[in-house]
Amino acid sequence: MTKEYRQPTYSLPTGASELLLIRHGESEPARPGVSFPMKDGHGDPALHPAGEAQAVQVGTRLRDTPIAAIYVTKLRRTHQTAAPLAGHLGMTPIEDPDLHEVSLGDWDGGLYRIKAAEGDPIYERAKEAQEWGLIPGAETTAQVQTRVRRGLLRVAASHVDQQVAVFVHGGVIGAAMALASGSAPFAFLGAANGSISRLVIQGESMRVLGYNDVSHLG
Repeated sequence: MTKEYRQPTYSLPTGASELLLIRHGESEPARPGVSFPMKDGHGDPALHPAGEAQAVQVGTRLRDTPIAAIYVTKLRRTHQTAAPLAGHLGMTPIEDPDLHEVSLGDWDGGLYRIKAAEGDPIYERAKEAQEWGLIPGAETTAQVQTRVRRGLLRVAASHVDQQVAVFVHGGVIGAAMALASGSAPFAFLGAANGSISRLVIQGESMRVLGYNDVSHLG
């Protein structure tokens, strides 16, 4: 009988961690002249009702997944998005100090969203150069990537041979995917609200396993 070699099914390598990077649900709309509540210099809007529905869908999607821990950022939209899954699993989310959204300086509090929608020239230059630091007072792209990498490695080191859910922000997912893939810094900006991206970390090595899965969203 001839020996057969089937195509392998992926399994997490020994000593690695799988991070499910979940973008928070849709947040409250920005309004001209009205700032979001602020926390440590960051806009801190609550979820929009559509975002609350997305959080429920994320929780339903992952409630039977063998998740060892849930991580969130200091901003409440990640806490609110994680809440349904935390309820299903009986877990208390852990706050990570490095995985919060990009600090947008003078444009934080909702103004960034308005400037982007209106095609402000500074926004367009920042997008073309793939440099957050062109926004007045904002973090640089290098600063964002440095702290995001630090946070991801810390989470992974705490959960070797485990899978964890990490509720974060679009800028963080973009930075994480760029770091793992070696792509241009802004190549992965635009992950959908409530989407799930998958990152495998082994030591200091990162690889992309999936990006922007929205199959659970209505």
